[in-house]
Amino acid sequence: MSAPFRLRDDGVDLFVRLTPKAALDRLEGVEASADGRSHFKGRVRAVPENGAANHALEKLLAKALGVPASTVSVVAGGTSRLKTVRISGDPAMLAKGIEALSGG
Repeated sequence: MSAPFRLRDDGVDLFVRLTPKAALDRLEGVEASADGRSHFKGRVRAVPENGAANHALEKLLAKALGVPASTVSVVAGGTSRLKTVRISGDPAMLAKGIEALSGG
């Protein structure tokens, strides 16, 4: 299974499958899609309107990784379930945090 993120010079791109309108905001670990790529499973209470669910995901990831919310942004998949979230910062440190979240 591939990693659910890609390292960049200035941070990481994290791949997330987001379910809006959930009972609570949480990250549920990593799963593989049919094509073998892996991604985080995320759930947020927000509805998928006017970017509310994306904003909730950004806040959830920032809190989970202990980084400022301003460093987290959805850069692809704004209207789909599969999203790419860019997190700015030290790539090695962010990768370590993501691996800790994914339980691996």
